[in-house]
Amino acid sequence: MSLELVVSNIYKSYDSKSVLRDCSFSFRKGETHVIMGHNGSGKSTFLRICALLEAPDKGEVNYLSGSNILRKDIVLKRRMTLLLPGVGVFNATAFKNVAYGLRIRAIKREEIVERVNRILEFVGLIHKKNQNALTLSSGEIQRIGIARAMVIEPEILFLDEPTASVDQENTEIIEDIILKMRKEGKPIIITTHDKVQAERLADRLLIMQNGKIIS
Repeated sequence: MSLELVVSNIYKSYDSKSVLRDCSFSFRKGETHVIMGHNGSGKSTFLRICALLEAPDKGEVNYLSGSNILRKDIVLKRRMTLLLPGVGVFNATAFKNVAYGLRIRAIKREEIVERVNRILEFVGLIHKKNQNALTLSSGEIQRIGIARAMVIEPEILFLDEPTASVDQENTEIIEDIILKMRKEGKPIIITTHDKVQAERLADRLLIMQNGKIIS
């Protein structure tokens, strides 16, 4: 049963500066939600809280399976992935970078090979699987990050400004990757400040302003 995310009345401040104010939303299962807003509007903080990497000062973030509220433990956290801007890669091949998350989960080698090759094909980098990831372009590295996130098959995928500092060619490729995931019904929550991109990718477009979702 797929996860449902419900955020209720969350507040977050840093050094007495308010970042999120009474922020609430219920994310529909199986849809791509795009949160648009200017830099500093609270988008990234909201995503980290939703992904359970930070706790709100007030309010609740709940994941539901059916009518059951799930415990916020490591089991739940492994059911989601957050991809941040500026993906870091290891000094290893593209294949080994994507395989890392499967190896630490003790997945069998045969399954690792099948899943990594399939995901590299999906993001258009199968031809570079034996190339050192440090020699890839910034756009290709961002696609490696998406592949690393997808290969562990998360039930919810969070993408924070997935095309930030990426050239136009790779931006278009990344947007097409997201659209393919959208067609498969994978729940995705994305932040961006690009209105055209938001309208292209979203099933539901949300606006964040002054720390609050206003639509």
